[in-house]
Amino acid sequence: MVSVSLSTSKPTTARADALVLGIRSEEDHDVFGPSLEAVGFTGEKGQVATFPGGDLTRARFVVAVALPSEPTAEHLRRAAGQGVRAATKGSATSVAVALHPAGVDEVAAIAEGIELGAYTYDAYKSEKRGKGRGKGGSKRKKDKLTSAVVLSPFARQTTAARAVERAATVTRAVNTARDWVNTPPGDLRPPAFADAIGTHAGDTVKVSIWDEKRLARERCGGILGVGVGSDAPPRLVSLTYDPPGAKQHLALVGKGITFDSGGLSLKPGASMQTMKLDMAGAAAIVTATVAIAELGLPIKVTAFACLAENMPSGTATRPGDVLSMRNGTTVEVLNTDAEGRLVLADGLVLATEGKPDHIVDVATLTGACVVALGDNTTGILGNDDEFRDLVFDASKTSGESMWPLPIAEEMKEKVTSSSVADLRQHNPKPAGGTLFAAAFLREFVDDTSWVHLDIAGPSFNEGSASGYTPVGGTGVAVRTLVQVATELADAR
Repeated sequence: MVSVSLSTSKPTTARADALVLGIRSEEDHDVFGPSLEAVGFTGEKGQVATFPGGDLTRARFVVAVALPSEPTAEHLRRAAGQGVRAATKGSATSVAVALHPAGVDEVAAIAEGIELGAYTYDAYKSEKRGKGRGKGGSKRKKDKLTSAVVLSPFARQTTAARAVERAATVTRAVNTARDWVNTPPGDLRPPAFADAIGTHAGDTVKVSIWDEKRLARERCGGILGVGVGSDAPPRLVSLTYDPPGAKQHLALVGKGITFDSGGLSLKPGASMQTMKLDMAGAAAIVTATVAIAELGLPIKVTAFACLAENMPSGTATRPGDVLSMRNGTTVEVLNTDAEGRLVLADGLVLATEGKPDHIVDVATLTGACVVALGDNTTGILGNDDEFRDLVFDASKTSGESMWPLPIAEEMKEKVTSSSVADLRQHNPKPAGGTLFAAAFLREFVDDTSWVHLDIAGPSFNEGSASGYTPVGGTGVAVRTLVQVATELADAR
């Protein structure tokens, strides 16, 4: 993690290896104008340029980042991430960031952007600098950003310091989720993932881990049915945070398929290459729960991470098999590559048994959601319009792109159309796959206020890094979940 502090220093006097400078108007060109012109900086959206600090600043070099004339918190968050990443390419271990925050919320957004933009995953890199060696030919580790100072006239305000502390807690959660998603799937199978969750939670929240024997006793046929084909048995990890005086109870459920081969409905080889990402929902709800506890929010949270590895073998669930979920509902399995909804069904039933005020589940559930909303936007579906709107608003505050989708009523008839079981697991037609999956999940929440987040697109970035979003795991939904909990706690 980067140590982020605040200062009222001016950009020309701040001490750091690099100065990240937001350029939004002609006024910003007064001091650095000639240098900006020399490197061809025009202020075009998203433009970044680097030039030596020279006599203009105490920084070794300057990273200029284009900003709109009136930047939002999200503009600043992205600019901070973009600027920090450019600074680290120049081997900066410290940065000063001057991006014109208009208030404390914007200061917090900049702090988040710094922490998120500085993220790297190099646990498996044998030569962490890439090219080059130190003295005697020894491998040199890549220089990492260790400290950052946000330059702001609000730096001396207590609320600003608290906002930066909150940002550190939230971004630490996001980056932990990213680490888990990026871990090679052979090293994070269900038992190992369950242990990692327990270690991460520590004494912050109460943790319970159910192994395959306990899952059988507890009638969790969905989780068992998905995990039965693997020699690494499934797990269910529950976390409980129950502070004194809590008036609201939020339940979180996460899909934790540590690797998805598709089971007997085998995926093409190329489609498996990134299927370590299929546990991103579980990573999000676990790290968000721990962050909520670390922030001391006055709200009860119970979380259920449903972990399984979906593999083909002689013991795997077959298309045509019928599974019995925890609440006794029977489900006809028609495509073993639609496994996420099966593990979530057990998790949702467990969540409803605790009688929460609201449930949110998070899952990399359907490719259809990517078709509908693209690679960067989460689908929001649910049975409570008011709560769905609260989650949507929280996503805007957090800077995470989400969009509401309906659960069309004809999906109810499709979900219940099995001739041999209570429900059919897979859509009989390719159209509306996201809506069908949500309608299936709705069968397991009773009348509890519930929202489903389909993060199939934004959970993993296969393109280039941009803003504060790295290549690989993104940690999507963590910030929104923490914001949802914050707003529910404030509304008590």
